[in-house]
Amino acid sequence: MSNATQSQTTINERGTMERVILSTVTTVPCCVFVFINGTMLFSLRSKPVFRETSRYILLYNLLFADTVQLVHGQVLYILAACRIMLTYPVCGVLTMIANLTNEISPLTLVVMSLERYVAVCYPLRHATIITIRNTGVAITVVWAFSSLNVLTRVLLLLNFPFEELQSLQMKDFCSDIAMLIGPLSDHYNKAYTYFLFVSASVVITSSYIGVMVAARSASTDKASARKARHTLLLHLLQLVLSLLSTVHNPLLTAIAKVLNKIGLVRIQIAVYVCVVIFPRCLSALIYGIRDQTIRPILMYHLCCRLKLSVNPA
Repeated sequence: MSNATQSQTTINERGTMERVILSTVTTVPCCVFVFINGTMLFSLRSKPVFRETSRYILLYNLLFADTVQLVHGQVLYILAACRIMLTYPVCGVLTMIANLTNEISPLTLVVMSLERYVAVCYPLRHATIITIRNTGVAITVVWAFSSLNVLTRVLLLLNFPFEELQSLQMKDFCSDIAMLIGPLSDHYNKAYTYFLFVSASVVITSSYIGVMVAARSASTDKASARKARHTLLLHLLQLVLSLLSTVHNPLLTAIAKVLNKIGLVRIQIAVYVCVVIFPRCLSALIYGIRDQTIRPILMYHLCCRLKLSVNPA
Protein backbone atom coordinates (compact mmCIF):
# COMPACT_ATOMS: atom_id res chain seq x y z
CA MET A 1 0.00 0.00 0.00
CA SER A 2 2.85 2.33 0.87
CA ASN A 3 4.59 1.61 -2.44
CA ALA A 4 1.34 2.22 -4.34
CA THR A 5 0.80 5.53 -2.53
CA GLN A 6 4.38 6.60 -3.20
CA SER A 7 4.05 5.64 -6.87
CA GLN A 8 0.84 7.64 -7.21
CA THR A 9 2.48 10.63 -5.53
CA THR A 10 5.41 10.41 -7.94
CA ILE A 11 3.05 10.29 -10.90
CA ASN A 12 1.12 13.32 -9.61
CA GLU A 13 4.34 15.27 -9.05
CA ARG A 14 5.54 14.36 -12.52
CA GLY A 15 2.22 15.47 -14.01
CA THR A 16 2.35 18.74 -12.10
CA MET A 17 5.93 19.37 -13.21
CA GLU A 18 5.03 18.65 -16.83
CA ARG A 19 2.09 21.07 -16.68
CA VAL A 20 4.36 23.76 -15.23
CA ILE A 21 6.95 23.23 -17.96
CA LEU A 22 4.38 23.21 -20.75
CA SER A 23 2.69 26.31 -19.34
CA THR A 24 6.05 28.05 -19.24
CA VAL A 25 6.72 27.07 -22.85
CA THR A 26 3.55 28.87 -23.94
CA THR A 27 3.53 31.73 -21.42
CA VAL A 28 7.05 33.00 -22.15
CA PRO A 29 6.57 33.53 -25.91
CA CYS A 30 3.08 34.88 -25.24
CA CYS A 31 4.47 37.51 -22.85
CA VAL A 32 7.17 38.42 -25.36
CA PHE A 33 4.65 38.86 -28.15
CA VAL A 34 2.26 40.81 -25.93
CA PHE A 35 5.15 43.14 -25.09
CA ILE A 36 6.00 43.56 -28.79
CA ASN A 37 2.37 44.14 -29.74
CA GLY A 38 1.89 46.56 -26.85
CA THR A 39 4.98 48.48 -27.86
CA MET A 40 3.75 48.57 -31.44
CA LEU A 41 0.37 49.89 -30.31
CA PHE A 42 2.08 52.58 -28.24
CA SER A 43 4.32 53.47 -31.18
CA LEU A 44 1.31 53.88 -33.46
CA ARG A 45 -0.12 56.49 -31.08
CA SER A 46 3.16 58.29 -30.45
CA LYS A 47 3.41 60.30 -33.70
CA PRO A 48 0.86 62.38 -35.64
CA VAL A 49 1.84 60.64 -38.89
CA PHE A 50 0.48 57.36 -37.52
CA ARG A 51 -2.69 58.89 -36.09
CA GLU A 52 -3.45 60.72 -39.35
CA THR A 53 -2.73 57.99 -41.89
CA SER A 54 -5.47 55.51 -42.74
CA ARG A 55 -3.34 52.38 -43.13
CA TYR A 56 -1.71 52.94 -39.73
CA ILE A 57 -5.12 53.46 -38.13
CA LEU A 58 -6.26 50.16 -39.66
CA LEU A 59 -3.06 48.50 -38.46
CA TYR A 60 -3.75 49.74 -34.93
CA ASN A 61 -7.23 48.20 -35.07
CA LEU A 62 -5.78 44.89 -36.28
CA LEU A 63 -3.06 44.84 -33.63
CA PHE A 64 -5.50 45.69 -30.86
CA ALA A 65 -7.77 42.76 -31.77
CA ASP A 66 -4.79 40.39 -32.11
CA THR A 67 -3.39 41.43 -28.73
CA VAL A 68 -6.72 40.89 -26.97
CA GLN A 69 -6.97 37.47 -28.64
CA LEU A 70 -3.44 36.61 -27.56
CA VAL A 71 -4.08 37.50 -23.91
CA HIS A 72 -7.47 35.81 -23.94
CA GLY A 73 -6.12 32.56 -25.38
CA GLN A 74 -3.31 32.39 -22.85
CA VAL A 75 -5.68 33.03 -19.94
CA LEU A 76 -7.91 30.15 -21.05
CA TYR A 77 -4.87 27.93 -21.53
CA ILE A 78 -3.57 28.63 -18.01
CA LEU A 79 -7.03 27.97 -16.56
CA ALA A 80 -7.11 24.62 -18.36
CA ALA A 81 -3.56 23.77 -17.25
CA CYS A 82 -4.54 24.52 -13.64
CA ARG A 83 -7.62 22.30 -14.00
CA ILE A 84 -9.96 25.21 -13.22
CA MET A 85 -13.53 24.68 -14.40
CA LEU A 86 -15.63 27.79 -14.99
CA THR A 87 -19.38 28.24 -14.94
CA TYR A 88 -21.31 28.58 -18.19
CA PRO A 89 -22.05 32.32 -17.72
CA VAL A 90 -18.39 33.19 -17.06
CA CYS A 91 -17.15 31.04 -19.92
CA GLY A 92 -19.86 32.52 -22.15
CA VAL A 93 -18.63 36.06 -21.51
CA LEU A 94 -15.01 35.06 -22.21
CA THR A 95 -15.85 33.24 -25.42
CA MET A 96 -18.00 36.11 -26.69
CA ILE A 97 -15.07 38.49 -26.19
CA ALA A 98 -12.93 36.01 -28.12
CA ASN A 99 -15.50 35.75 -30.91
CA LEU A 100 -15.73 39.53 -31.18
CA THR A 101 -11.99 40.14 -31.50
CA ASN A 102 -11.41 37.00 -33.57
CA GLU A 103 -13.65 38.29 -36.37
CA ILE A 104 -12.04 41.74 -36.28
CA SER A 105 -8.74 40.45 -37.70
CA PRO A 106 -9.93 39.00 -41.05
CA LEU A 107 -12.36 41.87 -41.61
CA THR A 108 -9.64 44.45 -40.96
CA LEU A 109 -7.31 42.58 -43.33
CA VAL A 110 -10.00 42.93 -46.00
CA VAL A 111 -10.21 46.70 -45.48
CA MET A 112 -6.40 47.01 -45.46
CA SER A 113 -6.22 45.04 -48.73
CA LEU A 114 -8.79 47.32 -50.36
CA GLU A 115 -6.80 50.34 -49.18
CA ARG A 116 -3.67 48.99 -50.89
CA TYR A 117 -5.68 48.23 -54.03
CA VAL A 118 -6.96 51.80 -54.21
CA ALA A 119 -3.47 53.18 -53.53
CA VAL A 120 -2.01 51.33 -56.54
CA CYS A 121 -4.91 51.23 -58.99
CA TYR A 122 -6.34 54.69 -58.27
CA PRO A 123 -3.40 56.72 -56.93
CA LEU A 124 -4.89 60.08 -57.92
CA ARG A 125 -8.15 59.34 -56.08
CA HIS A 126 -6.57 57.63 -53.08
CA ALA A 127 -6.50 60.78 -50.95
CA THR A 128 -10.19 61.47 -51.58
CA ILE A 129 -11.39 57.87 -51.13
CA ILE A 130 -9.21 56.74 -48.23
CA THR A 131 -9.82 59.57 -45.78
CA ILE A 132 -9.66 59.52 -41.99
CA ARG A 133 -13.45 59.80 -41.88
CA ASN A 134 -13.99 56.90 -44.29
CA THR A 135 -11.46 54.84 -42.38
CA GLY A 136 -13.35 55.48 -39.15
CA VAL A 137 -16.59 54.44 -40.85
CA ALA A 138 -14.95 51.24 -42.12
CA ILE A 139 -13.66 50.35 -38.65
CA THR A 140 -17.10 51.06 -37.16
CA VAL A 141 -18.70 48.75 -39.72
CA VAL A 142 -16.15 46.03 -38.91
CA TRP A 143 -16.90 46.21 -35.19
CA ALA A 144 -20.65 46.43 -35.79
CA PHE A 145 -20.62 43.36 -38.04
CA SER A 146 -18.59 41.41 -35.49
CA SER A 147 -20.89 42.56 -32.69
CA LEU A 148 -23.90 41.36 -34.67
CA ASN A 149 -22.28 37.94 -34.92
CA VAL A 150 -21.73 37.89 -31.15
CA LEU A 151 -25.34 38.96 -30.53
CA THR A 152 -26.55 36.10 -32.72
CA ARG A 153 -24.43 33.62 -30.77
CA VAL A 154 -25.81 34.96 -27.48
CA LEU A 155 -29.39 34.55 -28.71
CA LEU A 156 -28.64 30.97 -29.74
CA LEU A 157 -27.18 30.27 -26.29
CA LEU A 158 -30.24 31.74 -24.56
CA ASN A 159 -32.40 29.18 -26.35
CA PHE A 160 -30.58 26.36 -24.58
CA PRO A 161 -32.51 25.02 -21.54
CA PHE A 162 -29.90 25.77 -18.87
CA GLU A 163 -32.55 25.35 -16.17
CA GLU A 164 -32.60 21.63 -16.91
CA LEU A 165 -28.95 21.29 -15.93
CA GLN A 166 -28.17 20.16 -12.39
CA SER A 167 -25.50 22.84 -12.12
CA LEU A 168 -24.11 25.70 -14.19
CA GLN A 169 -20.62 24.41 -13.41
CA MET A 170 -18.96 23.21 -16.61
CA LYS A 171 -17.70 19.65 -16.83
CA ASP A 172 -15.09 20.57 -19.40
CA PHE A 173 -12.53 23.33 -19.80
CA CYS A 174 -13.75 26.65 -21.14
CA SER A 175 -13.31 27.03 -24.90
CA ASP A 176 -15.20 28.09 -28.00
CA ILE A 177 -16.03 24.47 -28.75
CA ALA A 178 -17.39 23.87 -25.24
CA MET A 179 -19.84 26.76 -25.69
CA LEU A 180 -21.27 25.40 -28.94
CA ILE A 181 -24.24 24.01 -27.04
CA GLY A 182 -26.82 22.43 -29.29
CA PRO A 183 -26.70 21.63 -33.02
CA LEU A 184 -28.00 25.06 -34.06
CA SER A 185 -25.03 26.89 -32.51
CA ASP A 186 -22.62 24.45 -34.15
CA HIS A 187 -24.23 24.84 -37.59
CA TYR A 188 -24.24 28.63 -37.29
CA ASN A 189 -20.59 28.70 -36.22
CA LYS A 190 -19.51 26.61 -39.21
CA ALA A 191 -21.64 28.55 -41.69
CA TYR A 192 -20.43 31.94 -40.43
CA THR A 193 -16.77 30.85 -40.39
CA TYR A 194 -16.95 29.49 -43.93
CA PHE A 195 -18.75 32.60 -45.20
CA LEU A 196 -16.32 34.99 -43.50
CA PHE A 197 -13.11 33.40 -44.67
CA VAL A 198 -14.31 32.58 -48.19
CA SER A 199 -15.48 36.18 -48.63
CA ALA A 200 -12.26 37.60 -47.17
CA SER A 201 -10.16 35.32 -49.38
CA VAL A 202 -12.05 36.40 -52.50
CA VAL A 203 -11.61 40.11 -51.70
CA ILE A 204 -7.89 39.84 -50.88
CA THR A 205 -7.18 37.62 -53.90
CA SER A 206 -9.13 39.98 -56.18
CA SER A 207 -7.16 42.93 -54.80
CA TYR A 208 -3.92 41.06 -55.48
CA ILE A 209 -4.96 40.32 -59.08
CA GLY A 210 -6.00 43.94 -59.55
CA VAL A 211 -2.61 45.15 -58.33
CA MET A 212 -0.81 42.70 -60.64
CA VAL A 213 -2.81 43.96 -63.63
CA ALA A 214 -2.16 47.58 -62.66
CA ALA A 215 1.57 46.87 -62.28
CA ARG A 216 1.79 46.15 -66.01
CA SER A 217 0.58 49.63 -66.83
CA ALA A 218 3.26 52.12 -67.86
CA SER A 219 1.72 54.81 -65.66
CA THR A 220 1.91 52.74 -62.47
CA ASP A 221 4.70 53.17 -59.95
CA LYS A 222 6.46 49.79 -60.23
CA ALA A 223 8.06 49.93 -56.77
CA SER A 224 4.76 50.84 -55.12
CA ALA A 225 2.91 48.09 -56.99
CA ARG A 226 5.53 45.49 -56.05
CA LYS A 227 5.42 46.49 -52.39
CA ALA A 228 1.60 46.41 -52.39
CA ARG A 229 1.65 42.96 -54.03
CA HIS A 230 3.92 41.61 -51.31
CA THR A 231 1.73 43.20 -48.63
CA LEU A 232 -1.38 41.56 -50.06
CA LEU A 233 0.35 38.17 -50.11
CA LEU A 234 1.21 38.65 -46.45
CA HIS A 235 -2.43 39.57 -45.74
CA LEU A 236 -3.50 36.33 -47.42
CA LEU A 237 -1.02 34.41 -45.26
CA GLN A 238 -2.38 36.12 -42.15
CA LEU A 239 -5.90 35.18 -43.20
CA VAL A 240 -4.90 31.52 -43.63
CA LEU A 241 -3.27 31.50 -40.19
CA SER A 242 -6.38 33.09 -38.67
CA LEU A 243 -8.46 30.35 -40.26
CA LEU A 244 -6.16 27.70 -38.80
CA SER A 245 -6.60 29.24 -35.34
CA THR A 246 -10.36 28.78 -35.64
CA VAL A 247 -10.15 25.12 -36.64
CA HIS A 248 -7.38 23.96 -34.32
CA ASN A 249 -9.84 22.58 -31.74
CA PRO A 250 -11.56 20.22 -34.24
CA LEU A 251 -8.09 19.26 -35.48
CA LEU A 252 -7.02 18.29 -31.97
CA THR A 253 -10.24 16.34 -31.52
CA ALA A 254 -9.38 14.29 -34.59
CA ILE A 255 -5.77 13.78 -33.43
CA ALA A 256 -6.99 12.63 -29.99
CA LYS A 257 -8.50 9.55 -31.61
CA VAL A 258 -5.11 8.21 -32.69
CA LEU A 259 -2.72 9.46 -29.96
CA ASN A 260 -2.42 8.80 -26.23
CA LYS A 261 -2.96 11.59 -23.71
CA ILE A 262 0.72 12.53 -23.30
CA GLY A 263 1.28 12.67 -27.04
CA LEU A 264 -1.87 14.70 -27.51
CA VAL A 265 -0.79 17.29 -24.92
CA ARG A 266 2.55 17.76 -26.66
CA ILE A 267 0.91 18.08 -30.07
CA GLN A 268 -1.57 20.52 -28.55
CA ILE A 269 1.24 22.74 -27.27
CA ALA A 270 2.93 22.80 -30.69
CA VAL A 271 -0.34 23.56 -32.48
CA TYR A 272 -1.26 26.25 -29.95
CA VAL A 273 2.07 28.06 -30.35
CA CYS A 274 2.08 27.80 -34.16
CA VAL A 275 -1.54 28.61 -35.05
CA VAL A 276 -2.75 30.68 -32.08
CA ILE A 277 0.18 32.57 -30.55
CA PHE A 278 2.38 33.16 -33.61
CA PRO A 279 -0.30 34.58 -35.96
CA ARG A 280 -1.26 37.15 -33.32
CA CYS A 281 2.20 38.71 -33.42
CA LEU A 282 2.69 38.43 -37.18
CA SER A 283 1.25 41.87 -37.94
CA ALA A 284 3.66 43.60 -35.56
CA LEU A 285 6.62 41.70 -37.00
CA ILE A 286 5.60 42.32 -40.62
CA TYR A 287 5.02 46.05 -40.31
CA GLY A 288 7.66 46.61 -37.66
CA ILE A 289 10.36 45.20 -39.94
CA ARG A 290 9.11 46.15 -43.42
CA ASP A 291 7.75 49.65 -42.86
CA GLN A 292 10.52 52.23 -42.95
CA THR A 293 8.41 54.75 -41.02
CA ILE A 294 7.46 52.42 -38.17
CA ARG A 295 10.74 50.53 -37.76
CA PRO A 296 12.90 53.27 -36.16
CA ILE A 297 10.07 54.28 -33.80
CA LEU A 298 9.37 50.67 -32.83
CA MET A 299 13.05 49.93 -32.20
CA TYR A 300 13.33 53.12 -30.18
CA HIS A 301 10.50 52.06 -27.85
CA LEU A 302 11.52 48.39 -27.73
CA CYS A 303 14.93 49.43 -26.51
CA CYS A 304 13.33 51.45 -23.71
CA ARG A 305 14.07 54.74 -25.41
CA LEU A 306 17.80 54.30 -25.34
CA LYS A 307 19.65 56.44 -27.87
CA LEU A 308 20.03 54.49 -31.09
CA SER A 309 21.98 55.19 -34.19
CA VAL A 310 18.67 55.73 -35.97
CA ASN A 311 17.12 59.03 -35.02
CA PRO A 312 13.30 58.62 -34.86
CA ALA A 313 11.37 61.20 -36.81
